[in-house]
Amino acid sequence: MTREKTDFWVGLFVLLGAIALVFLALRAGNLSTFSFAPTYQVEAHFDNLGGLKIRAPVKSSGVVVGRVAKIEFDNKRFQAVATLDLDKQYKFPADSSASILTSGLLGEQYVGLTPGGSDKDLAQNSQIKFTQSAVILEELISKFLYSSANKEGSAKKDDAGNNSAAKTPLDAPKP
Repeated sequence: MTREKTDFWVGLFVLLGAIALVFLALRAGNLSTFSFAPTYQVEAHFDNLGGLKIRAPVKSSGVVVGRVAKIEFDNKRFQAVATLDLDKQYKFPADSSASILTSGLLGEQYVGLTPGGSDKDLAQNSQIKFTQSAVILEELISKFLYSSANKEGSAKKDDAGNNSAAKTPLDAPKP
């Protein structure tokens, strides 16, 4: 192979590597689905956001209808406030509910919108009143372990090591 051909292939390989790195950086920063569509903002208050991040998707029936624009803390209500940018083409009733859900078992978190039945629609700067916080896996595990330990500790055992709570009057020894 001549030097020009070698330089061409090396340059092509470097260019493809740079394109791959840009693609991965955009995916990691959740910017690959950047949109210039007009939006309107609504707020939702949550007790716990879990691992929700800015630019996380807002989905309804599995379709991305917006993005999380801002995450703040409300000092008066002591709750997290998520500001959602919803695409103007999607109208949701004013009594819609928002939940923080997870894609798969350990996937990314997103906001799930469930439409209500109101005649009025959500508008710019309105608030979603019905929210459900994120399910924290560590809290579920600790509750399960705590309840298991409580059940084990509450079962009384007799001197022989048998579970006395399980005995019935019919199990009593006969004279």
